[in-house]
This record gives sequence, structure tokens and C-alpha cells, in this order.
Amino acid sequence: IDCSLNGVSHICLVKHVGVSLLGSDHSTVIIPGSSFFMSVSQSTAPNNSPKLMDLLDDTVPGIGTYEDFNTIDWVREKSKDRDRHREITNKSKQSTVALLFSISDAFSGWLLMLLIGLMSGALAGGIDIAAHWMTDLKEGVCLNGLWFNHEHCCWASNETTFQERDKCPQWKSWAELMVGVSEGPGLYVVNYFMYMCWALLFAFLAVILVRAFAPYACGSGIPEIKTVLSGFIIRGYLGKWTLIIKTITLVLAVSSGLSLGKEGPLVHVACCCANILCHFFTKYRRNEAKRREVLSAASAVGVSVAFGAPIGGVLFSLEEVSYYFPLKTLWRSFFAALVAAFTLRSINPFGNSRLVLFYVEFHTPWHLLELIPFVLLGIFGGLWGAFFIRANIAWCRLRKNTCLGHYPVLEVVVVTLLTAFLAFPIEYTRMSSSELISELFNDCGLLDSSKLCGYTSNSGSASGSVNATAANGLGARLAGPDLYTAMWQLALALLFIPSMAVGAIAGRLLGVCMEQLAIRHHERDIFRGWCSPGADCITPGLYAMVGAAACLGGVTRMTVSLVVIMFELTGGLEYIVPLMAAAMTSKWVADALGRESIYEAHIRLNGYPFLEAKEEFRHKTLATDVMRPRRGDPLLSVLTESGMTVEEVERLIADTTYSGFPVVISQQSPRLVGFVLRRDLVISLENARRNQEGVVSMSPILFTECDPPMSPSAPPAVKLRSILDLSPFTVTVHTPMEIVVDIFRKLGLRQCLVIQNGRLLGIITKKDILKHMAQMANRDPDSILFN
Repeated sequence: IDCSLNGVSHICLVKHVGVSLLGSDHSTVIIPGSSFFMSVSQSTAPNNSPKLMDLLDDTVPGIGTYEDFNTIDWVREKSKDRDRHREITNKSKQSTVALLFSISDAFSGWLLMLLIGLMSGALAGGIDIAAHWMTDLKEGVCLNGLWFNHEHCCWASNETTFQERDKCPQWKSWAELMVGVSEGPGLYVVNYFMYMCWALLFAFLAVILVRAFAPYACGSGIPEIKTVLSGFIIRGYLGKWTLIIKTITLVLAVSSGLSLGKEGPLVHVACCCANILCHFFTKYRRNEAKRREVLSAASAVGVSVAFGAPIGGVLFSLEEVSYYFPLKTLWRSFFAALVAAFTLRSINPFGNSRLVLFYVEFHTPWHLLELIPFVLLGIFGGLWGAFFIRANIAWCRLRKNTCLGHYPVLEVVVVTLLTAFLAFPIEYTRMSSSELISELFNDCGLLDSSKLCGYTSNSGSASGSVNATAANGLGARLAGPDLYTAMWQLALALLFIPSMAVGAIAGRLLGVCMEQLAIRHHERDIFRGWCSPGADCITPGLYAMVGAAACLGGVTRMTVSLVVIMFELTGGLEYIVPLMAAAMTSKWVADALGRESIYEAHIRLNGYPFLEAKEEFRHKTLATDVMRPRRGDPLLSVLTESGMTVEEVERLIADTTYSGFPVVISQQSPRLVGFVLRRDLVISLENARRNQEGVVSMSPILFTECDPPMSPSAPPAVKLRSILDLSPFTVTVHTPMEIVVDIFRKLGLRQCLVIQNGRLLGIITKKDILKHMAQMANRDPDSILFN
């Protein structure tokens, strides 16, 4: 109870008590949603105006929120959620309405997961259908319906043959439509020209839309998602305009033929859906920590719809992107990923009853000796991942530091022009990355007409014929001319495609070599025991899948989640060991050449304040070596619990850019009282000047619980104790920085105060730690300056 006698007005502030302790001649003002009760007597002060004693955080809009490009206080947000939950639980015992509200509050999280899964699955299905259609639009159009892609157009045709299943009278190339040419060099030239025109149009539209409406829609978005999940605020990055533009331009960019995939951006799309839907639920709208739990689940949803792997998506969120992942979030992530996968399966965007285009089933068991080529693929994937990261970061740094980055539209147009010019002559680079990976994963069967299945029997007949293949058996197959042509085309295609396809190509090439080696030398001791003549003992498609996993792991450094994703793509437990061997080898090799994944490298390049949990701090420094102020620096800007006026506090706010201020007893006795955030202080002072009568520049600011004696003629005081954090985290000057870094990582702190014998000496912020770690690693500490 805080009571004071001021003139003839008796004012009492009762905290966390549900009844008024005042007499009947006092009126009680109860603030809805607050744990505080404020009572003001009917009598007034000499100036005939009641004096409000406190600014309650729940009554002032904006209190407890954060500014853009700031880090949230995880401890404060979790404490707010516990208080809210405790209040709801207590009220639920008092009435049936409150009990129903408590049940709906508990169910709201699952309802939100359901909506996220439905929305993300529907968007992913639409993106897949549109991208497939627009990719085929570059080569021709269906006369039966403009909305049909090439495959769907020929499905209904009676003139389609097995050998030429991709040709039908209903599908016309642009040369046939424009100049009436059905064969000859004119056909090739016109189709080449139209292919380049469509690619340029799609890429130009994509870059213009992003530049004009949603600059945050560029890139894959996973580095920024990791930073946001760690507690950083980037307003608009997960907004509605970003979602709309990202969805449209993702289709355009993939359809343009650029060397990129839609798997990474789908994580960004799912997180945008989650952030938008969070605004319809109060407990997620008002609590940044709770919202990040939802975003962690949305990351799992994004991977679920990208790879058709719900379990792998949950593990991806846990292993790669999430900063805080409680058990409750694990269950909800699994549920959301399940709903998203079910929604995508219901839409059936590829017409094969699968979630992804490159789903495949293998039936041939692998042999122990095949672990050697699998490990070789892992080594290749690690080398490729390290090279790709360095090349990508070097190019991005060049764009940031030179005039090249000032002309993004021109850059995209030039890159698209070169890509289209080089891609059209090669069949495999004309495909989308999903179609190419599906072709590479394919296990050649009797009904396959792909060039990669261009085998000949031992008698010399081509296995393109179904009857010849069936007569000779799939095992008795030697590489034919079509297969050799496909192999050198794939070797050229390595220069133009994403990492996963690079690994799939390398794996397929190695698999075909191993297959031909086993067929031609089956009498050797190394093959005699497990690869008999005529047996189908080696599966090139399996090598392609292992190679894709190895290269993807080398770039992203994923292990467990990557193996599970690939396992879900094949639907067989038998191939987990090859995948594990390749993934671990890839990670070991890549880590030996550089510790950062592609996501962490981009986080460091952009200067995001991200404290990586995997990075160890091994330096023997103390808190006093990192805290501010340092020797020669100005004194630490602090507030006193009493004795400062509104004008002095506003001047301190205007002269500094700090995110918060420590509160001490006095300048002469700097004993720590608490910590107040800059945003809360600014909003409270503005609210006091607007709503509290009599507040002037000379009004005292009080962080105390009891009022100091004041003369009746003094202006009313502004009490700000309710916005004061009375339990800020503190360390001593002798605390090792290794412990301080662990505290920041595990508790998600944004600042920590340094004291000695109760006296405030300095402050350590998250950015101070990141600068210190960069300095210890011989990097530029000023690179942590994202704004």
C-alpha cells in the first residue's frame, strides 16, 4: 500500500489487491486489465484538480512494445505471459464465462496452427501450379485451354503416343503459332527468341514488383527469419505486402529459368502467413516471445510444403532456425506441418498424388561397398558447399561495396539474359529445378522414355523399346548413345543450377559410372559376391539423391533434418545409412574449410545482431573488458529515482540514442534501483503531458514507491515506477565473458548491468558482445551496425 497526505487529498495506491481499502467517502477507480487499483478522494487539491499518481502500463498504448531494429526482452515477455496466464486461471474459478474464456485461450494456439497450415498449404499449391504453367508458357501454349501446362494438355489427347508422350496436336510451340513452322532451323530460332523474351519478362516483372512494393521480399529470407526468431524486430518483413509480393514474384522468378528454387522462400511465405494470422489472436499480437513460438512452427510448415516432409520440417525448425523451441512448440509445429501437408496433398498440384514433383521410390538394396562412393559424394558436397558459400558471399559483398548494387533491375535483366541464352540449347537447363531433380532421382523402369534411361541390351538393341527391355531384363543394360548424350549435357548443366541439383547431377553421373563398371566387370572379385550378371544391383537414382543431400548439407550444414527430409522423399528406411554417411561427411569437410553455413554467412554480411548458439566463446576476457563506458568515455547516462524533472529527462532522451537507462538512487550514491526502456519512458511522458492535469516541465519524475514531501504549490509529480524493471540482470566486473555470453544466449537478454558491491559501473548490450566476438575473431567490429 502506497499512501500519502497531500493537502486535503488522501490518495492510496493498492497493488495486487482485489478490494479497496478506503472509506466510503472515496471513489475507487479500477483499471480494466490491470493488477493495480487507484483511489482518488472526492476532495481536490488547492488548484481544484485531482493529481494522478501513476502511469499504468496497461492503460497507456504502446507501453511494452519495441521500436524497429531493436531486440526484444525475452525475460520480460515470458514474465508478461505468465502473469496473463495466472490472471486467466484465477478468474476461471469465479464464473462460467471466465472458464469458457480460459478454455478458448488454451485452444487458440491450436486453432492458429490449423489456420497457418491451411493457408500455407493452399499458397504452396497455388505457387506450384502457377510456376509449372508459366515455365511451360515459355515454350508454347495449349489450344484446348490457355490454363493447361504442357503435361496436362497432352493428357486428354488421343493422338499422344508412348514414345512421344510430350507431343500432341493440342500443344503448339510459339514458332508453330507465329510463323507456322513445324520443323527446320526456323522453328529453333523462333522458339529460342520467344524463350528469352518470356524469361526476361518474368524476371523484369519480379524485380520491379519487389523494388516498388516490398523490398523485404527479396532473397530466400531464411537468414532474416533466423534473426527475427532470435528476438530482433524488423517491421514489415513479415507483413501482408511482403506476403503478396513474395508469392507473386516467387512464381515469376522460378518461371524465368534463373538458377534458384522455391524451397527456401516458402519458409518466408509460411512465416508471413503466421505473422498476419497472429494479429487475430490477442495473446500472440501483444507478446513478441509468444509470436516467435508461432513463427518457429511456421518455419516447419514452410519446409513441409517445400519438400513434402512434415517431420523433416519440424526437425529443420528445431535444428536450423529456431532460437527458443519449447516442447509445446514442438507439438504444435508437428500439427501445423501435418495440416499443411494434408492441404497440399488435397490440392495435388503435380497430378501424381504426391506433395513434391521429385518424390521417388527405390526397391534395390544397397551393398556395403557402395558406402565408398557415398562418402566420396559427401566429400564433394562439403567441398562444393564451402566453395559456394565463399563465392556467394564474395559476390554479395561486391554488390554492397560497389556501384553494381545500385542497379538491381539491370543486374537481374543481364543475368536472366545470359541464363536464358545459355540454358535453351541444353534440355536439362531448360527444365525447372524440380523437374530436373525429379528426372535425376528417377529409377529407370519399363515405362521411362528419358534419355537418362537410354540403355541398350547386351545384344545391341535399344532399351527405349519396351519389348526389348522387358525381354532382356533391366539388369542387362549397357549405356547407349542417348545416355552418353544426357551425361555430357548434365556435366554442362552443373554451371547453371542450384546446389541440390548440382549434387543430384554429380550423384547421377557417379551412379551411372558405378553401374556400367559393375556390368562390364561383374566377374571381378569386388562385384562377384553381390552383383551377378543380369541383376539390377546399382541404382543411379539413389546416388543422385545422396549427392543432392550431400551438396545441400554442405551449403546449409544440416544433418538430422536433412536425412529425415530425404528419407520422407523416398519413403524407405533402407537408405538412411547412405544418407547419414554422406550428410556427416559433407558437414565435416565443409566445417574444416569454414564454420559458417550460408545462412550464418549472410547474417554476418548484413550485420544482423544474431548471437549464434553453435559458436563457442573461448577467450579469457572479463565483463569489465566489454562493458561501457570504458576509460576515456563519457559517464554512463542514468536516471535517478527522484530529484529529476520532466524537462531533464526529456533532454536526456533527446541527447542520446540509447534503448534504455539504468535507474540509481542518486548521482552521489549510484546504487542500482532498476532499468527503464527508452520507448516506455517516452510514451509515458507524452501520456502524462496529454492526460495528467498540471504536468509541466518542472514536474518531478518519481521512480520511488513512497512520495517524498512536497510543498502544496509544487507541480504534480509523474510516477513512473510501474514501467521500471526492478530486477534487471546484473553481473560483477570479474564475471568471465564466457558466462556472460551464455547468459545472453540462453535467456535472450538485450542488456546486462555491471555492478560492484551494489554500485552501478556499466552496461553490456547484445551488440557489445557481438562486437567483442568479432574483434576477438579479427573481424571488423563495426560490421555489427545493421539499421
